[in-house]
Amino acid sequence: MLPLREWPAAARARITGVLTDIDDTLTTEGAVTPDVLEALAALGRAGLHVIPITGRPVGWSEPFALAWPVDAIVAENGSVALTRAPGGALRKLYTQPDEERAANHARMQQVARRIVREVPGATVSRDSGGRETDIAIDHGEFTHLPQDAIDRVVALMRAEGMTATVSSIHVNGWYGGHNKLEGARWIVRELLGRELEDELDRWVYVGDSTNDVLMFQHFAHSVGVANIRRFEHQLAFKPRYVTEGERGAGFAEVARAILAAR
Repeated sequence: MLPLREWPAAARARITGVLTDIDDTLTTEGAVTPDVLEALAALGRAGLHVIPITGRPVGWSEPFALAWPVDAIVAENGSVALTRAPGGALRKLYTQPDEERAANHARMQQVARRIVREVPGATVSRDSGGRETDIAIDHGEFTHLPQDAIDRVVALMRAEGMTATVSSIHVNGWYGGHNKLEGARWIVRELLGRELEDELDRWVYVGDSTNDVLMFQHFAHSVGVANIRRFEHQLAFKPRYVTEGERGAGFAEVARAILAAR
């Protein structure tokens, strides 16, 4: 991982869109600080598209989709998105048909109950009431699970045929082919009518954890905020660059670097 200052100005000048994780990337101690809100607004004023992509639930994301100066929020690891309609009301988009979503939801609740029953200390996340297309087991937000318990949760999800990823706070599991990368491709197509693959050199991804690995692998312009270092030994693919600041301060650093090259 190279220091962010080594990101060439010519490459930064070509960036037209920012994809970013939320928890511990935009947030610091669970809050979005004023410098991050200003960074989001400044990117928007400069004409850049800004789209957070998160494992958080769609219900949790709704107030932020209304308040933040972003194009959309893609929630639940790529399966559902929130955008604003012309009148300002929120519009919800799904990648899965209604019947499939309902069937998957019922199956996932059974898996969640099995995990809580079989893994000592495991609890569903407190934001689970807002989840529609995945389940989340808390390992670092309000409950602290040891690594062997986290590994057991992941193994149980996968044994049940689910995709499982680990963020800085939750273990997420779901049925379906979506993930953060597919969610990014989908929302760029839905909102902008363009193919992300045709303009990868114009987008940057910013993240902080192991569930960002697919994005770090795929984007030549990928940045980890400094707290990514606590997961460095677990990353099969690392971000190209790393900030000096942690969490929200690191994201604001990325925004300044992009804007300084314009």
